[in-house]
Amino acid sequence: MKVSLFDYELPEGAIAQEPTPDRGQSRLLVLSRADGSLQHRVFCDLPQLLQPGDALVLNNTQVIPARLFGHKRGGRARIEMLLLEDLGEQRWKVLAQRARRLRPGAEIDIDSHVTATVEEELGDGQFAVRFTLHGNWMELLSRVGRVPLPPYIRRPAGRDHARDRERYQTVFARVPGSAAAPTAGLHFSPEILSALTRRGVRLVEITLHVGLDTFRPVLTEEMEDHVIHSERYEVSEEAVAALSETRAAGGRIVAVGTTTTRALETVVDEEGVFHPSAGRTRLYILPGRRFCGVDAMLTNFHLPRTTLLAMVAAFAGRERVLAAYRAAIAAGYRFYSYGDAMLIV
Repeated sequence: MKVSLFDYELPEGAIAQEPTPDRGQSRLLVLSRADGSLQHRVFCDLPQLLQPGDALVLNNTQVIPARLFGHKRGGRARIEMLLLEDLGEQRWKVLAQRARRLRPGAEIDIDSHVTATVEEELGDGQFAVRFTLHGNWMELLSRVGRVPLPPYIRRPAGRDHARDRERYQTVFARVPGSAAAPTAGLHFSPEILSALTRRGVRLVEITLHVGLDTFRPVLTEEMEDHVIHSERYEVSEEAVAALSETRAAGGRIVAVGTTTTRALETVVDEEGVFHPSAGRTRLYILPGRRFCGVDAMLTNFHLPRTTLLAMVAAFAGRERVLAAYRAAIAAGYRFYSYGDAMLIV
């Protein structure tokens, strides 16, 4: 399957650089899988668009201030590191920029309280590093780390840093570990969650920590040749019980985001039965897949030529999704992480 099939043209001005003043005031494009019809709504309309008895599944991962800057000891090279995964015992897998001369044993001074020592080169700009700390890790990280905004959000250094710490985080985030936000969840406010509960929609939490593939374009000509990285997830017994009860009562499973979709499709079998599980998933969803765990999907608008766009196309049909994207562009929707949302039903 050619990567070019998942391409589209987006005006530069359509890429959202700032969040909306109010989370719930993002626009919401509703796409019907049955006939391809579209509705133009506002995100705070979501409770009206779901039915009592539906289950809305949220990814409760928390974005950490994963972007670190330092200098290689004994030189002037400025190194930027993105924390990808906690390996335990103050060791992390990181993605490093300007790292041509990083070798095992190299030391990077973050500040007077934090030093990183390269232990292993993992390829693709990734390294295993060990941090030497003078203080509590999370407190130090909160002080020296920056919000890992995607590269298409272009800001002067330090601008709106405090606001991004709030807005590049869902209101239900509680399990630290992500290098990027599960962006479909950014539109929810406490008021919208309360309205959904009053509507009779069941809120279910799972965890998937967003990792490297959020930042990696597909560079192969064929989608199938792309190597997808694994991500850590957990779907608890409590979550499975809620999903099973919803299915048994005839309700829909509504996944908030591609991360939630990936986790649910990882733990469901071909009969639609969910199984509690925790570990790593390498599930790569392309058109042709039969979805067994998800009945509807809430998602942001994704970059062209990416695995995330391919997943959405697998769920709703490539031509219908691309037609919906063209309609969204024509109607002035805002794209990507801080952009508007789409509900596929």
